[in-house]
Amino acid sequence: MAKRVRRITPKFLKKIIIDEARKLRLETLEQGKDDVESTTADEVEADEFADTLEKEIDFIKALKIKEARLVKNLKKIRERKNKMRRRIQRRI
Repeated sequence: MAKRVRRITPKFLKKIIIDEARKLRLETLEQGKDDVESTTADEVEADEFADTLEKEIDFIKALKIKEARLVKNLKKIRERKNKMRRRIQRRI
């Protein structure tokens, strides 16, 4: 499937920048701050992210195994389908 390539025109780039600026303003308003510089970031320990990252990697590995199994089954189904199609064509 071909990817659609979108050209970045000056108008489109300006729209992207305005949207991002709007998102930043909304984030500061959600925190109850008037100025972007006065906001603080939530700090989280690295080990919490490591556990989450490890779980996500394991999940991806499990999905890869499941995908391989499904591809194998799909290949068998396609072979049977083609075999039946050839059998029908010989009878016609």
